[in-house]
Formats: sequence, structure tokens, C-alpha cells
Amino acid sequence: MKSYALLFASMSVVGTYVALSKPLVAAIPVFLLAWLRFGIGAVAMLRQTLPQTGERISPASWRALILQSVFGNFLFSICMLYGVSMTSATAAGVILATLPAMVALQSWLILGERLAPRNLLAVLLAVAGIATLALSKDPAGGHNSLAGNLLLLGAVACEAAYVVFGKRIAAHLPPLRVSALINLIGLLLMTPFGLWQALHFDFAAVAPAIWILLVFYALGASVFSVWLWMSGLRGVPANHAGVFTIALPLASTTVGVLFLGEQLATAHVVAFVCAVAGIVLITFGRSKPAP
Repeated sequence: MKSYALLFASMSVVGTYVALSKPLVAAIPVFLLAWLRFGIGAVAMLRQTLPQTGERISPASWRALILQSVFGNFLFSICMLYGVSMTSATAAGVILATLPAMVALQSWLILGERLAPRNLLAVLLAVAGIATLALSKDPAGGHNSLAGNLLLLGAVACEAAYVVFGKRIAAHLPPLRVSALINLIGLLLMTPFGLWQALHFDFAAVAPAIWILLVFYALGASVFSVWLWMSGLRGVPANHAGVFTIALPLASTTVGVLFLGEQLATAHVVAFVCAVAGIVLITFGRSKPAP
């Protein structure tokens, strides 16, 4: 039960910081916000970021780390933050919950892995859920809401690429070391853009509550969610862990409705059901490895 709780907590942290990034992007420009997030993460993981004794990282692993950071940190942060600023936190959580389906699709396209019928159905459910959100009428969001949903779909594609490339180095480096290195690369990539926006930004105008949210967002994205997930995986079969991504849309919806004053529309419910069905199909539809 402890392992299940850790996995559920990890995805709850992700869903919470995704939802709370909405007030953050309203107060801090996107590139500056992402740069600060990577900076805080680098300080928090300084021990894992510094060179490790006796460690040797091959050129192939460095290439995989760079690709992971470009897609999973740099591009994901830009798409996610801009997307959340244009749509609701509830929609963001539901769209990000289609990640398992996107990973299955990209594993088929990039790695040549078999796309089982259950996985194909999960992909179609994800498409149906996102289409429901895209076609629904949103008086408050309008065109911006559609653009935001498309950006979030781009964020899902970037995160799926991060997962797929991560399969190539998972056996060579500890999870927190990988997280620290890709965070550092993300910091380097974001620095020119972050500095550019920092030069024209009034830091004194930011409320103390926003700074607290920023620290939670940075630590949640870079440290807490990774640590909770990896700790939980120790006691749960890997092919069952994916079902706990259900906690992501649950957490983002809860925060959006209770704390951000959002309304739960029928389209959100339909898309959520599609996302959950897809998660269950992929998680429990994986075949057991041959003895």
C-alpha cells in the first residue's frame, strides 16, 4: 500500500503544479518562469548535478540526455506554460493524462515497438477526448482555449519523447542523476531567454504568495515527483504503475475547481473518462514478458 500511495502522490504533485502554474504564468513571463524553475531545481539537486566519483557517461548517453532535456524540459515547459495560460487547469490535466497513449504511439514510431490493439484503442480514446475539448464551446476561452489545448498536446508529445529517449539510458544512470543533468541542460538552454525577460521585469511587483508557488512548482517538477515515483516503483510491478497517472487529472481538476474557481463542463468529464479508459487499457493490457 505504501508504494501505491507514493505513486499516487507523485502524479498528484504533477497535477497540482500543472494547475498552479496558471497563476504563475499570469504573474511571471513564461521564459523567465521556466528559467527560475530550472535554477531552483539545480540548487536543490546540486549534489546530484556535480560530477560523481568514478562515473563515466558515454557520448551516446549524453546525446540521449540532451534530447531528453530539449523535449522533456525546454520545449515541454514552453508548451505547457503557454498552454496553461490560454486554457483551463482542468483541461490541462486531462490533456496531460493522455501521456501513456502518446508514449505507446511514439514507441511504435521511433523504437519500432509493437502497437497492440489495446494500445491503439487507447490512442483513439485519447484523440477522442482531446477532440471533445477542442470542439466544445468555451465562452471564456474561445480561440485562446483551442490554441492552449493544442500547445498542451504539443507538451504531451514532448514529454512522450522524453520518456522514449529515457528508455535508452535508464539502465546506465540513477534516476535522480538523470533528472539533475537534464535539469541542468534545460537551465543552460533557457538562460538566454530567461535573462532577456528578466531585464525588463519588475521583480518587486510579484506577491510573496507567487514566490512560494514558484518554489513548490520548481521542487515539485524537478525533485518531489521524480523521487516519489521512483520510490513507489520499488514495490509495484512496472507494468501496473502507469494506472496512477489517473491522479494527474484528478489533482489538476480539484485545484482548478476548488482554488482557481473553474467550472467542470461536460466536455471535461467526457475527455477525462476517455483519458482514464486509455490509461487502464495501456496499463493492464501489457503482455507479460516471456520466461
